[in-house]
Amino acid sequence: MGRRIAKTSGTPGKTQACNVFLIDDSHYFLDLPGYGYARAGKSALASFRRLVHHALRRERLRGVVWLLDIRHPPSADDWTMHELLVEREAGVLAALTKADKLTRAERATRIRELRDQLELPEDQIVATSAKTGDGIVELRDAIGGLIGKGTA
Repeated sequence: MGRRIAKTSGTPGKTQACNVFLIDDSHYFLDLPGYGYARAGKSALASFRRLVHHALRRERLRGVVWLLDIRHPPSADDWTMHELLVEREAGVLAALTKADKLTRAERATRIRELRDQLELPEDQIVATSAKTGDGIVELRDAIGGLIGKGTA
């Protein structure tokens, strides 16, 4: 978004609520809990899943930025999310995180593999690194395309 709006942690699963951010006085950005790695009990995980399902049913939903760790194959939870996104026909942008952890060649291979596995067009997958900033401009531009703006 061009500025830091959400808190991050080195521990997966810290987000335990839906955080809502107003962007450019015209769009809301929802930061939802992680569905696979959240460190929470079964009832809390079930609540997170209901929250995600509810968010995906929103009539005004413009798209979903789906964060996936580039280093790992899609988990069972990732495949469940994939099915939900396909079922809802939601516009999807897969942001592959931690791209800095791979060499350039490994990164290119993983992008191709994940794009093929998830059946996403080339313009719906972006490798990023919060650490180095790689891919962040491309991600911002892709989000702008997803919501129908020139830039996000």
